[in-house]
Order: sequence, then C-alpha cells, then structure tokens
Amino acid sequence: MKIKVGFGYDVHRLVEGNPLIIGGVDVPSSFGAEGHSDADVLTHAICDALLGAAGLRDIGFHFPDTEPGYKGVSSLLLLHKVVELLAEHQWYISNIDCTVVLQSPKISPYIQAMQRHIAQAAGVAVSDVSVKATTTETLGFTGTGEGIAAYAVALISNA
Repeated sequence: MKIKVGFGYDVHRLVEGNPLIIGGVDVPSSFGAEGHSDADVLTHAICDALLGAAGLRDIGFHFPDTEPGYKGVSSLLLLHKVVELLAEHQWYISNIDCTVVLQSPKISPYIQAMQRHIAQAAGVAVSDVSVKATTTETLGFTGTGEGIAAYAVALISNA
C-alpha cells in the first residue's frame, strides 16, 4: 500500500452582499467571498490538498475561472469531481483535516454541518473529516475582515 499527503491553501476577498459559503454551508453574514464559483474557500483548499497528494495539479487547472460553466457552481460538486478523478487514478481518501481563518462571523455553530457536507461530497465518513476555525487576533487581511483563508491537509492511499 502506498500513501501520500497533500496540502491545500485558498484565500478569497470578502465583499458586502455576497453569500458566505464555507464547506457547503451558507453562513449568515452581511458579507461573503468573491469568486468565480461559489467561492467556498474551505472546499477549494480541500480540492487542492487532494489533487496535490495525487500529483494531479490544482483546482485552477481542472476548473478554470475562464470557463463559464463553473460560474456560480457549488464547490461541493467540484470536490465530488476531484474524488472521481482520484478514483480514476486509484487513489482513495483516508482523511481530511482543515482550518478556516476568519475573524468574523464565528463559524463554530456550523462546523458539524460543514463536516457532513464535505464527507458526503468526498464519499467518506464524517469521522474522516476534521474542520477547525481560528482568527488572527485582528492581524492581517483575515483579521481586518478583508478576506477569508483556509488550509487543508489530505491523506490518500491506493488501497
């Protein structure tokens, strides 16, 4: 059996009036992420971690923002397509661990729903998905509310 680890990172600008979708959950907020798809920073980081682990480039390569068909698309659908691509190359998810960096709103009430949505899209058990949240104590672009970031690590195996 062979195992591989991948790391993903994503960031999006926050703007007034956009929906704030994190891990497939619409988090109540007066501002949301700006992006070509639904701008789900967490799911994008997970996709990049999985693709990186399998050596299959990155999310922008597979789902370019120049492609009109991806405008407004659910990032959970993109994650599902990434998992299908991994399976074509005989790679399977062992676990996903990720962290969302956002000053506000507090997302802890939504973490379990995020884990469920991600697990369903990825075809794994909820216990194989860990979502955490942190602030930057008002420092940097996430601390000032200009943006949101997410980090993800994924372990995949060929068995």
